[in-house]
Amino acid sequence: MMEPLYVAGRSPLHRLPAWLKLAALVAAGAGLFVLRDPRWLALAFALAAILVWSTGVTARAVWRQVRGLLWVLLAVGLFTGWFQGWIDALAVLLRVGAMVGLALAVTLATRTSDLIDVCERVLKPLERIGLVDAGKVALALALALRFVPEIWRNFQEIREAQAARGLGAHPVALIVPLIVLTLKRAQEVAEAIDARSP
Repeated sequence: MMEPLYVAGRSPLHRLPAWLKLAALVAAGAGLFVLRDPRWLALAFALAAILVWSTGVTARAVWRQVRGLLWVLLAVGLFTGWFQGWIDALAVLLRVGAMVGLALAVTLATRTSDLIDVCERVLKPLERIGLVDAGKVALALALALRFVPEIWRNFQEIREAQAARGLGAHPVALIVPLIVLTLKRAQEVAEAIDARSP
């Protein structure tokens, strides 16, 4: 399986078991939505940034992962600031930034295969009572994690191909081929999951 985000290392975060990192991430996510004071949220954001840095990832790699989110955060911040006040907007941005940073740190310091194994073990009790197929859900998660970076690569390739033909970055000309490729890959993912079915 490809490891699109994992950075090999020996940091304390790398050495923690995957289940503990995921449990801490869930707890931190719940805690961040309880916090309202921007000062505490700024502290959480700083801690998330330190954890990301501790994984040994390069600044360029982090930028590639978060640059698409910046426009979304800008829109959310402006909307919240306009309707609820700029202190609330700052709190929202710090909360989302901290959550994204913590999730990125866990992803950078944990092999995808380990994350999938944890998810499969957690779902086993639900499989015993017939609610889910833990193996299929874990496979779907693995394929989705593999699929998301590929969407970004497809976008880059389409944009470069259009630039080589002398075409401008027209949104429709970018989005339509991307949707077609994404749907094609989604069909392949669905077929892979069905092929695993007994």
